[in-house]
Amino acid sequence: MKQNNKMKEILTSNQMIIVYIIVALSCAIGMKNPAFADFSTIITLSRALLVTLIFAICEMVVIISGGIDVSFPAVACAALYIPVVVMKEHDMNSALLAFVMAAGIGLIVGIINGFLIAVLKLPPLIATLGVSSIVSGMVLTFFGTNEISRMPKAIKGLGEVFLFTYTNKNDITYSMTVFIIVPIVLCIAVHLILKYTMLGRGIYAIGGDKNAARIAGFNVVRLQFIVYIFSGVFAGIAGMIYCILCSSANPLNLMGSEMMVIAAVVIGGTRITGGHGGVIGTVLGVVLIALIQNNLIMLGVPAYWQTFVVGAVIIVGTAITSLKAKAIANSPKV
Repeated sequence: MKQNNKMKEILTSNQMIIVYIIVALSCAIGMKNPAFADFSTIITLSRALLVTLIFAICEMVVIISGGIDVSFPAVACAALYIPVVVMKEHDMNSALLAFVMAAGIGLIVGIINGFLIAVLKLPPLIATLGVSSIVSGMVLTFFGTNEISRMPKAIKGLGEVFLFTYTNKNDITYSMTVFIIVPIVLCIAVHLILKYTMLGRGIYAIGGDKNAARIAGFNVVRLQFIVYIFSGVFAGIAGMIYCILCSSANPLNLMGSEMMVIAAVVIGGTRITGGHGGVIGTVLGVVLIALIQNNLIMLGVPAYWQTFVVGAVIIVGTAITSLKAKAIANSPKV
């Protein structure tokens, strides 16, 4: 009986519901366009969701901790634009330097976010929204607004490093970028940290109840700093990866992407109020959003309807998570 109940819980879990939707959507697209079933789709989809997945994992950790971060698009734009401008002006040519500068920009913004939220006790949404505007304004004011298409050779060269290539039956070659390793390693590391370390328990604890976490012995301020610094650093790295993959630097390209990222995280089962969430659900949420954004047009759905569909999925996904949480809370205690 217990095994049957456990199996029922698994099959009706938030993650499995997303899997059902992804499978159904993939089948529908595949029937409409048989080319979708080709291995090249995995390569194309991986490239499309690579940066979004890094953003989503960072945002998931922040939301689990009871906060929210809407500054990561501005951080990523600054991290992809400022290093390129500086390197071109000073005739530098080092990919390592570019990533160090990008991570450094994210580190600085993460510290600022942590200070505003953990020390000054500002609401996370207001604090990160203000920081986002400041960072974006400073980049546009002091570094310019022009798109840079001629990249330093070292940066451009990284965009041509691939794990493998695949040629389909039409002799079209698809290449899997080496940067796919970054979100894979990040997902594994974050999953292990959240599940098996005291740091992970602390992040869940402060998201559930900061006062209770403090009484239990967790350093709430330090944990909040760690969370926002983590988000800032990897937002900066993701920005530089995006720059390399696009082979251009534009200070506005990623602005406005925060809602899609937060949508993917929430759809994946992370409670917006904090204290609950996981990497697997977030990955599934990102895959679903990527499918909707990149492939609904194959079903004849106009581009402007994609936003409507994403909004509907957000509402349904959030409703399911909320109802399940309410059911657990109201279930009889044994």
